[in-house]
Amino acid sequence: IKELMVKRAVGSRLLPPARNVLTSPPIPMTSATVPADLTPDPDTLRRLRWRCRRGLLENDIFIDRFFEQHGDRLTTPLVQGLLQLMDLSDNDLLDLLLARKEPEGDLANPEVLQVLSMMRVRPA
Repeated sequence: IKELMVKRAVGSRLLPPARNVLTSPPIPMTSATVPADLTPDPDTLRRLRWRCRRGLLENDIFIDRFFEQHGDRLTTPLVQGLLQLMDLSDNDLLDLLLARKEPEGDLANPEVLQVLSMMRVRPA
């Protein structure tokens, strides 16, 4: 099988092609994956980062910067908040990241709010 690499506009790194959600098995990222009393293991973080790939370059820039600044210090609550944000559509996520709107309903929880505040901060 020939695997193609897709060059993305985020830096000059090469990323594998996007997962085909119709034929690829789902990536298990539930609270059972990450024990509540531990920080995530490297394999979980790798799968999380893969799960966070988005269709909008703007979202990828926010997410890449978040992982560069906070990836080695992620905790279970932050992982859960990030996963909740990744369940949103690209446009809804971008609206939250740009502070055009704030989380509502079940999404307005401490974990999501903390991840959003960390993602919105501009690097010094």
